[in-house]
Amino acid sequence: MSNRFWIVLILFLVLAGSCSKDANDSTDQNKIDNSANYKTSGSSANDILSNNTFDKLRIQIAYVKTDDQDYRPTTNAMTDFVAFLKEHSHKEDIELIYTELPSPDEETLSLEEIDDLEKENRTVYNDGKTLGIYIYFTDAPSEDDDEEEDLVTLGAVYWNTSMVIYEETIRNLANKSFAVDIDDVETATLNHEFGHLMGLVNLGTEPVNDHEGTTTDDDDNEIGDNHCTEEGCLMRAELQFGPSMKKMLEKRTSKGLVSIPDLGTECLLDLQANGGR
Repeated sequence: MSNRFWIVLILFLVLAGSCSKDANDSTDQNKIDNSANYKTSGSSANDILSNNTFDKLRIQIAYVKTDDQDYRPTTNAMTDFVAFLKEHSHKEDIELIYTELPSPDEETLSLEEIDDLEKENRTVYNDGKTLGIYIYFTDAPSEDDDEEEDLVTLGAVYWNTSMVIYEETIRNLANKSFAVDIDDVETATLNHEFGHLMGLVNLGTEPVNDHEGTTTDDDDNEIGDNHCTEEGCLMRAELQFGPSMKKMLEKRTSKGLVSIPDLGTECLLDLQANGGR
């Protein structure tokens, strides 16, 4: 009887140890790898534009809300933004997930700080046939703004599926104009920055024809600026910065044109060559 007891006990311990090992192995195997969402800006252009790998977009709209201010983007801007995505990509299934966040309580934010905030708060990543995107609407301006030179940044991309919209800056800019409202500036900024996630200009989607502007680096060497030279195109460099965008939108409105510019011919050719409509 005693021998049987020890045999059963040994078998139990062996089985228990085996189950425990399997459970740990399973946990290790099920760790989520989100590295596909943290690659170079523009590198997922074809994934966004075509349905070859992903046939759905799930976009997390993370926005700051305080006791005094709600930085959630306007309904009109988001409606126009989704329409823009459907017009230029093959994605018909687009889901928006809104996430309310507390203020980071910073006077300005660097892209490194914005990236850190994303790592704390992002919940939407690639999942099967669904491509995850993260957009952060912040209550603090960019640390690179130069108010004395009247240079303020409205948005930026910093990973292949990540972008920031400086919502407080957008609202301040729109409030200075009688011809342009918050919806217009939000929509133009969203569409422009997402154009960069689509690989424009020369940021992951190869240009069919040369239409990239130039700038100079810190050593005064001429380099490409990832913006379009075609007149009236959404991807013009001035749409990235506040005052120049305001002037462009006001000018279009005064001419009776649709206030938000669309992509020019050259950018459309590039998108179509890389799997877009």
